[in-house]
Formats: sequence, structure tokens, C-alpha cells
Amino acid sequence: MTSILGHDTQADSLLSAAKSGRMHHGWILAGPKGIGKGGFARALALRLLADAAGPPMTGEGLAVPEDHPIRRLIDAGAHPDYAELAPLEKDGVTARNISVDQVRGLSRLLQSAPSLSNRRIVVIDSADDLERGAANALLKTLEEPPADMLFLLVSHAPGRLLPTIRSRCRTLRFDPLPDEAMRRVLHSTDATLSTSEIDALVRAGEGSPGRALRYAGLNLADMEVTLASIARDGDPGNRQRLALAKALALKSARPRYEAFLERTPALIAQAARDRSGPALGTALDHWEKARHLAGGAIILSLDPAAVIFELATHVAALAQRRDA
Repeated sequence: MTSILGHDTQADSLLSAAKSGRMHHGWILAGPKGIGKGGFARALALRLLADAAGPPMTGEGLAVPEDHPIRRLIDAGAHPDYAELAPLEKDGVTARNISVDQVRGLSRLLQSAPSLSNRRIVVIDSADDLERGAANALLKTLEEPPADMLFLLVSHAPGRLLPTIRSRCRTLRFDPLPDEAMRRVLHSTDATLSTSEIDALVRAGEGSPGRALRYAGLNLADMEVTLASIARDGDPGNRQRLALAKALALKSARPRYEAFLERTPALIAQAARDRSGPALGTALDHWEKARHLAGGAIILSLDPAAVIFELATHVAALAQRRDA
């Protein structure tokens, strides 16, 4: 499991702490959004609860057999010593925050003894979503934690958490995944993806499988090939720009249009990294204009065809000598 997640060092660190009997009661799993911190927290909780119920797992990492009874209980939402807090979903709409009532709802778990082992675990994904009252309610528990209680707080921006929560937890940092780990994640998620599409998704994800998977199925590779051609040759005659505008402005192409809005400024920024002098200044100027245009396209209900053509024109401006 950790070979897919790509966070072997963090897994080894926490498993070692658990085996030593010196596991701190609260951990903030900190790092960029979409790199697998939530999945890591749930996998760690499963492994620790399986080990505690016995017999301990013999393999390395966080892997637990599919037929393990503890896995089946957690998958069914029926493990008495485990709870997970996340924004609630109702009628297809996900709440913006984790409410104080959800945190108070942990009282049964907190006030009762462990049922299946000597360990209880709460995963909060993410702690950034705790409303103020919920954060204060959690703080009271972190100040006087029950014995054998473990809190795993996923956080994309730990600086926004209450300082008092940070002071009562240890922070474990997670970095963006390297390209090879990204490829393993993407291939394991969808084995039908071509090599060129996986390469495009790796570039788009920038170390975040969650971000990369948002683009899956949108034929990102072909879009990048077209933009690279425009950046290289300048698209004399506007043929490629017009083709992009025609294809991506269709209502049925809305997901690809939104991907185009996100990726085009990023591709200009990537091109800027290879330039210097006046060429760098030109690239940065067009990146800023493209970023501003793309950022307002949806909010201002701008004409998609016009936006696509103008963004591609900013890409075409890169077709000059890099040291010019």
C-alpha cells in the first residue's frame, strides 16, 4: 500500500513509534492538498488497529490483507474504536466545514473503553475544515486525551490551525510525490491510461495525484501537444488557435475547457523557467496576463471561444529566441 502512496518514510516513522509504545496522541499530517495524506491517515489507522487487535502484521508498510476482519469492520463503518470526521454530504452537496456537533459526537468513543484492542483512533480529514467551535471542542480533548487515543489530523495549511492545537500535536511533513511514484499511482488507478497521457498527468499534477486525477479522461496529452506546437512555431495563420477554440468552446467540452484554463498559464510559467533576459520578461508578462484572463473566465462568464483564442495567443508569443 505504501509503495502506491509513496510515503514510506512517514509510514516507517509512525509504525516505529507505535511499536515502541511511545506514540504521541496527536499528529498533524501536513503537506500540499491531493498528495495522499487522507488516504495515508486511513491506511495507518487500519494498520494500527489491525496490529492492536492481533496478531500483528508481519509485512512492511501499511498493507493489511483484504480479508482481514478489522478491514471489513472499518470498510463497513462498524469498527467501535474508530471514527472519521469530514464535512458532511447531504443531497449531493458537501458542507463547507466540520461542525461542532460532529466533534461532540465523538463523546461515545472518547468516554468508553476500547472494545477490540487497547487503541482508539480518530481521523480528521481535514482539520482545516473545522469550524471555530469545532476546533475549540477538539482542543479540549487534545489537552486531556484519553489513554490509548490517537488523533490523526490531515492539514493542507497547518498555519491556519489554532496555535493551541498545533502545540498539542506533533507535525509530520508530507512532500509532493516524485514522478515515478506519481506514475504508479495513476497506473494503479486507471490501467487504460496511455504512457503519453500519464506523462501529461504527471506534469499537471506537480506531485499531487489528487490534482492529476482531476484531469484524467480529458485527453490532456493532445492539448499539451497542440500548445507546445503553438509555443514553438507561433501558429502562423491562427489555424491551431482556431481549432482549439472550436473544439473546447462546445458545451460538451466544458471539463476540457476548464482544464485548458488551468493548464495554459502553468505551461507558460514552465516555459519561462528556461528563459533569461528580455525573453524571460516577455514570458512572465504573458503568464501574468494569461493567469488573470483564465482566473476570471468562468466568474465573468466570458465567451469561451474568445478566451481560448486569447490564451493560445499568449502561448504563441513564446515563439521567439529564448535569449532575445
